[in-house]
Amino acid sequence: MSKTVKVAVTGAAGQIGYALLPCILRGRAFGPDTKVDLQLLEITPALPALEGVVMELDDSAFPCLGNVVVTDDPEVAFDGANWILMVGAKPRGKGMERGDLIRENGPIFVGQGRAINERAADDVHVVVVGNPANTNCLIAMNNAPDVPKERFSALTRLDQNRAYAQLAGKAGVTVGEVSNVTIWGNHSATQYPDAENARINGQPAFDVISDHDWLRGDFITTVQKRGAAIIQARGKSSAMSAGNAIVDQVRSFSDKTEEGNWFSAAVASDGSYGIDEGLIFSFPLVNDGQGSYEVVQNLPLSDFAQEKIQATLNELRKERDTVADLL
Repeated sequence: MSKTVKVAVTGAAGQIGYALLPCILRGRAFGPDTKVDLQLLEITPALPALEGVVMELDDSAFPCLGNVVVTDDPEVAFDGANWILMVGAKPRGKGMERGDLIRENGPIFVGQGRAINERAADDVHVVVVGNPANTNCLIAMNNAPDVPKERFSALTRLDQNRAYAQLAGKAGVTVGEVSNVTIWGNHSATQYPDAENARINGQPAFDVISDHDWLRGDFITTVQKRGAAIIQARGKSSAMSAGNAIVDQVRSFSDKTEEGNWFSAAVASDGSYGIDEGLIFSFPLVNDGQGSYEVVQNLPLSDFAQEKIQATLNELRKERDTVADLL
């Protein structure tokens, strides 16, 4: 192995962790020549289950697998970590409102943010997956003041992948022929999957797909509500697709973006498109391959698109206000 990377995964015994870890250890996230030292975090009652997951990792004989640490202490899990994949979060319970969920998870991400600040490697990158991902990311980021804000992101790549699949299905093409889809805003039912700037085989999606009512209607709501549809169908939340999307997001922040293309992730706003500076908001991004990314500028946004973006912005502002005392 030419190099070693330390990867911390929270909630590692859960469904997403179970799907994610093999993807990482097959070399998809960091390459087949990189040894991966895993630092796996779980709540204390789930540690026996996590030990079982580690047994399966051993039994899979992944060539990339290095050392494995199992712990219920964030400071141990994040010690020297180059990448921290924050999958774990308290799930939404019966009768719980979104605001209740935000307040329940807030203190968890305060503590984990502080542990990142104190123990993570100088080059750490953090991807927040546990919902409400944008606001959990905002809390962790603000409690890690010594870590550059650009190192934090929340997962909207799953939403981008869902949008790719919907457009490809409608156009009768493969997902590899779809590009330049943007997810704007929050990883929630208010997110705006933007087909107006998307391309299919290099052509505007609105030229390839003549059903514009679908593009402004069912396409958007299907992507927004896909997670709920999966829960209704299988009785459990997305796991395989989420694990795959986490790896995709890691790669997008590691590799130079293909010329003319972009990817979506929720990052700290720099004020682009009038979004409040510092708010964790999903934008179209390009990466230079040297550890820096930029927001794609000057994309045309119709009145329809601006209305959708404003709605998701308003939701994120309310979420930020709910946790103002934790920032």
